[in-house]
Amino acid sequence: MSGVPDVMPVAVYRSPGAVEVEQRPVPAPGPGEVLVEVGHCGICGSDIHLMLEGWGKPGLVGGHEFTGVIGAVGEGVTDWSVGDEIVGGASPRCGTCRRCLEGKPSQCEGRQGTIDSHLDNGAFARYVLVNARSLLRLPVGLSARHAALAEPLAVALHGITRSAVTDGDTAMVFGAGPIGALSIAVLVARGIPVTVVEPGAARQNLSRELGATEVIAPDVLETYPPWEPERLSPRAVDVVLECSGKKAAMEVGFHQLRRGGRLVLVGAGIEAPAFDPNRFILNELEICGSFVYDADGFEQALALLASGALPLSLLIDPTDVGLDGISAALQDLATGRIAGKVMVVPR
Repeated sequence: MSGVPDVMPVAVYRSPGAVEVEQRPVPAPGPGEVLVEVGHCGICGSDIHLMLEGWGKPGLVGGHEFTGVIGAVGEGVTDWSVGDEIVGGASPRCGTCRRCLEGKPSQCEGRQGTIDSHLDNGAFARYVLVNARSLLRLPVGLSARHAALAEPLAVALHGITRSAVTDGDTAMVFGAGPIGALSIAVLVARGIPVTVVEPGAARQNLSRELGATEVIAPDVLETYPPWEPERLSPRAVDVVLECSGKKAAMEVGFHQLRRGGRLVLVGAGIEAPAFDPNRFILNELEICGSFVYDADGFEQALALLASGALPLSLLIDPTDVGLDGISAALQDLATGRIAGKVMVVPR
């Protein structure tokens, strides 16, 4: 591999909150693979779960929201060349099962595992090895730093698709972390009034800057006893996007729906919520999950990022970090001290 070093720095998860940089051999691409030199990689909420909260196994390398430049190509790869600027996309699906044929690749019946990321071969490294079919070209005029928002934006867009929100509806977003903030920005761009429920001051301020109609703390909202299943919140909305993964937020969000409303669970969490079945039935409410992306989610995301419709400077924290800054950034994101997306620059 001409021009590619033999070893590279890699950020390796050791224990909750402990991420250490070590030197590892640069892998050689096999058939159908490409080696990407990582330019930018965003820190995802799943990275917080895996490397700060201890969901991951020691030795894993996180990071799946990346852009970069192709450093080497494997046998049989004809669509890519060394030096091409790329955006990391969705892992290839089987394309032949019922769900894939229905245009629902997030529910591919051949899917293995539960998290759509490179858990042992992530992009918190100078180089990452990927399937050539998972890459997209960097759009002309879009910076690689901004394009690294494509993956989380595709997640936000899928949640909005699952919500079926339409003109004339109102929405409520719980949690203004990266996915929540992107969801707010998209809804505002579409002219949907958005109420944001967020406890952190920095994220509350970001939500206001993004154009939220109202920003409130969680303790402002009411829930209602089982003997009042038809009592509706004065702030009731058509759609609730729950992006925090918190049990309490899921339960409170359920109580903020109008009749016929829909709660979309976007954020992942461990604690299971409980919902009043009578409120569910009498108000014909819906609860659905949202996992990864629409069939054309990355294409939609890149087009939206390139369109100028979103305030990208607000959505990304102004300070990038190196591999040795990941541990501190995870803490700052988890506590809400940093409101925007943090970009890791491995070089």
